[in-house]
Amino acid sequence: MGRKALYTRDQFVDAALKLLAEGGPGSVTIKAVAEETGAPVGSVYHRFLSRNILLAELWLRIIDLFQVEFLEALAQGDGLRAALYTPQWVRKHPKEGKVLLMYRQEDLASGTWPEDIRERALSLREELNEGIRSFVKHRFGRVTEQNFSRAVFALFDVPHGAVRRYMEVDTVPPKQVDDLVRETYDAVMGGDR
Repeated sequence: MGRKALYTRDQFVDAALKLLAEGGPGSVTIKAVAEETGAPVGSVYHRFLSRNILLAELWLRIIDLFQVEFLEALAQGDGLRAALYTPQWVRKHPKEGKVLLMYRQEDLASGTWPEDIRERALSLREELNEGIRSFVKHRFGRVTEQNFSRAVFALFDVPHGAVRRYMEVDTVPPKQVDDLVRETYDAVMGGDR
């Protein structure tokens, strides 16, 4: 019977989030995570073969949490709520908001990442795309490339771009961003019917 682990993956991921929030991605090193948790460096490496894998794990965790309510709004046909969710979520979760800037699902779904990371990224991407496809079908009656692109722009590109410029300079997006996202959503999608 093996020994019970003193440190969990979640503890290391939590430490990485804290370090990233305080000093940016460059501050997240295996040694810093070990020091933050009080664990030996080898314990961190036992669970994460590299710093990049640890950061990818952190990103996947945050995206998974983020997508739940976003997809719920889409499933209810409330595109405006989904579009506004990004700036509102980032204001409530500024540490986690920084993590959103690190990768795109496409970045982790390909390349030399371990299979479990690629599979989780692909699963999250497909879940997101399916949620958007369902919303588009409900909203426009059918899914076309033009309707899908329109929805991605209004629901994802605009809100993420709007918060990115603030998060890159360690500032929480002001409430005015909501007004701009709303105006853009109404202009692109014709408002919610």
